[in-house]
Amino acid sequence: MRKTILPFIAAFSMLSIFATTLYAQTEGYEKGKFISKVTGDTLLYRYLTPENPAKGKKYPLVIFLHGSGERGSDNQAQLFHGSGQFLNPVNREKYPAYVLFPQCPEGVPGAYIPRLETLVPADMPLDPPVAPIVQTLMELIDSYIALADVDPKRVYIMGLSMGGIATFDIVARYPEKFAAAIPICGSVNPQRLKNTKGVAWRIFHGDADASVTVEGSREAYKALRSFGLDVEYIEFPGCTHNSWNPAFNRPDFMKWLFKQKK
Repeated sequence: MRKTILPFIAAFSMLSIFATTLYAQTEGYEKGKFISKVTGDTLLYRYLTPENPAKGKKYPLVIFLHGSGERGSDNQAQLFHGSGQFLNPVNREKYPAYVLFPQCPEGVPGAYIPRLETLVPADMPLDPPVAPIVQTLMELIDSYIALADVDPKRVYIMGLSMGGIATFDIVARYPEKFAAAIPICGSVNPQRLKNTKGVAWRIFHGDADASVTVEGSREAYKALRSFGLDVEYIEFPGCTHNSWNPAFNRPDFMKWLFKQKK
């Protein structure tokens, strides 16, 4: 009996920790729902607004794109990675901003339709069609850029894994929208990045990543350098797929992001 109960207690404890952590990270984020005027699709998202906004002041807009494991319709799971750093009281005071965490629906493969068959950079599509989820997301982003207190010169996008892949894809399509991009453990056909002048890139990856291999970020970095564009690449030795953890823990993560401007 004891051998049966102990694993159950351990599993229940882990679920409780997960639920408590996620609840703590959702506090402060409001729920949003956006319906595309073009596709009619609905996009669930969470958002954070500046604390004590000053009249007449403009604030940055940050878009965070989650990984494949956080897809769904609960409008909550997408906050599991990355949301805490924007809720940190010191960061909220020092870097006030609008922050968006959209949630990709279950079954949608992300920014590429049809679903990617390979993540080898040279074999990825050079001119893929715009995915409906990207169309809807861009409408949401534009609706926030149109706000009187959002600074259109300080729009930042970042993402991890599936969201890192989407970050590359979206900036390649709409470079004029963004001042900075942070793809974490992503991949892209590097030739797509040629026209992203004006975007400051900061790329992160773990060299032991077996889910999205490191070549995607390495080739993107080399291509951006060859195009003479603004890029920094940080690779974590021995790190597997969760390279977002050491990336978020860098003391200059927020400082680098919020100093970027078109």
